[in-house]
Amino acid sequence: MLDDTDKQLLAILQRHAQATSQELGDALNLSPSQAGRRRQRLEAAGYISYISARLDPDRLGLNVQAFVQVHLGTHGAENARSFARLVDTRPEIVSAWTMTGEADYLLRVWTATLTDLNALIHDVLLAHKAVARVQSQIVMDQLKQDAPLPI
Repeated sequence: MLDDTDKQLLAILQRHAQATSQELGDALNLSPSQAGRRRQRLEAAGYISYISARLDPDRLGLNVQAFVQVHLGTHGAENARSFARLVDTRPEIVSAWTMTGEADYLLRVWTATLTDLNALIHDVLLAHKAVARVQSQIVMDQLKQDAPLPI
């Protein structure tokens, strides 16, 4: 069970993953060693799965963000595994979900150009034996950045 201090610690780490034990202790009114032990306990318990950096896509030349809905023509365990392997090999696909509703999958992708997005859709996704069609939506502007989880 998480107590209020654990929840506050997790909220801080979502916004500032590299906070030191001293910074966590100051924010939580704990000693640095107490804050560090709590962080280690939460990591060991699996509440913190990894620490990452948020990169600026513009500075990296990634100018096109899109969501791509994938509709399979044929379903089955092998087709699902095969498509999942394909998704896993493509760095342009930064996240993927299986969905209820009309589409089977929703992919979030980043590419440098529209030409690159077109190639991903036509040469990679539509080339997969189980894919019947795709539908893409290009992001014009992101109103809210990926936010921390509500704790």
